[in-house]
Amino acid sequence: MPRALPSWVVAVCAALVVGALVAFVVSGERGADVSASPPADSDAEDPRPAPEPDPETDPETDPGTDPRTDPGAPSAGPRGAGDKPDDNRPTKTHGSKKHGNKKAPPPVERRTAYVEVYNNSGLTGLAGDTAAVLQDSGWRVVATDNWYGAIPANTIYYPAALRAQAALLARDLGVDRMMPAVAPMSFDRITVILTGTL
Repeated sequence: MPRALPSWVVAVCAALVVGALVAFVVSGERGADVSASPPADSDAEDPRPAPEPDPETDPETDPGTDPRTDPGAPSAGPRGAGDKPDDNRPTKTHGSKKHGNKKAPPPVERRTAYVEVYNNSGLTGLAGDTAAVLQDSGWRVVATDNWYGAIPANTIYYPAALRAQAALLARDLGVDRMMPAVAPMSFDRITVILTGTL
């Protein structure tokens, strides 16, 4: 039968594991703050001049004032969660120095659906010309042809699963009319039927 470890050995091992976990969590939080801040441009210079040391309070020139021992000196360590910043000092936000009040560009919307473009007008080449515009915008046009039947206006037909993509396509083309797809349309792609120019 295996011998049990003395309880003091188990306690020491548990303390080491807990200490390692605490160190990992603390160092991981600092790493997340560093990675969340925007990278500095190495070519751009800081428009503010560097502050010159004050000879009266500089610890190198005045050995009597040491920020580590002076109780009035600000703490160089990280603040705890309950600590409040001094009301007299402005707080910094990441990126406010370089980027000012510029907003980030909106995320690029992906055009992932397949699209078929049909001409239901008397204009020759309308489906092909529109397909070229869509392809230049990132859409995957898989077919162009003529459509026979009575369609009242430029219309985008979509299967239920592609409604969001159809709305994006309608916005790209400037088409106001969207309808659920009907037979004989394909239900795995968006169908565009053009009755006139866009």
